[in-house]
Amino acid sequence: QLTESGGASVQTGGSLRLSCVGWPATWKDNYCLGWSRQDPGRGRQIVAVIDEDGWIVEDPWKGRFAISRDDATTTLYLQMNNLKVDDTGMYYCVADSVCTWNSQNWDYWGQGTQVTVSP
Repeated sequence: QLTESGGASVQTGGSLRLSCVGWPATWKDNYCLGWSRQDPGRGRQIVAVIDEDGWIVEDPWKGRFAISRDDATTTLYLQMNNLKVDDTGMYYCVADSVCTWNSQNWDYWGQGTQVTVSP
């Protein structure tokens, strides 16, 4: 069971680090992990993904967000810097056997953690 934490209310320009635990250690070699953001206006979007080959952050968040993982503690992170009002949403930890930018194709989802950015 994937469990996120770290969401909070912050002001524009602030930083947060989201965490996700609950994925098995065996996934580190053959599963893709990622973060998805959902808001009422834009639905679910994949923000960043990471697998054994590396990591990628989607364009709207590139340069401000970074995804990483600690295999020893099986913790996935999303470092969020220079936050903007547009970053507001529910952030989900996701996992699947294949990395994809299509949010509908991910098999495993956490319960989400809310990030609210105010002006």
